[in-house]
Amino acid sequence: MQKPMIAVALCALVSTAALAQSSPSGPWLVRARAVHLGSANGDTTPLSLSINNKWLPELDISYFFTPNIAAELVLTVPQKQTLSAGGTAIGSFKHLPPTLTLQYHAPQAGFTPYVGAGLNYTRISSVNLPAGVTVDRNSFGPALQVGVDIPLAQNLVLNFDLKKVYLRTDVAAGGAKLGTFKVDPVLFGIGLGWKF
Repeated sequence: MQKPMIAVALCALVSTAALAQSSPSGPWLVRARAVHLGSANGDTTPLSLSINNKWLPELDISYFFTPNIAAELVLTVPQKQTLSAGGTAIGSFKHLPPTLTLQYHAPQAGFTPYVGAGLNYTRISSVNLPAGVTVDRNSFGPALQVGVDIPLAQNLVLNFDLKKVYLRTDVAAGGAKLGTFKVDPVLFGIGLGWKF
């Protein structure tokens, strides 16, 4: 009698484990990423403007309307950048660039790739530039995104993400517009996500 009872108990344990592994998580996915900002440094002014590339922290919150469709809000803290003209530092500013994208996810065996598109709003603050030189403090532009989530555990994923954000600001001196500085960064991120 003991062997059948042991077999039943083992079957129950295996069934419970399988049910736990297959149980769907909720509609939320939160990721923490380390992101490298690589600026395009496009400039139509005569100043040859550029900013430094850098690594920055990122937090994003996704909500899944269906298994395939999600909205993602990308957040970080204000980032300080050094502004240079012709390779010489002339000042600095901070930017806060929240981005909202709508994504399509295509689950595959062992990974889930996705593509997204949306809108970026960047607020420029703490501007420290030579006297008379100003920049627009607000920038709106499209954002494009591709990435992949790789399951590590039931609710834990490894994430790789690549975004192109269109971030531009007009530059003026003495009230006269000099041109447009196009940061237009490529953002490569790697991080972990938690589904719940």
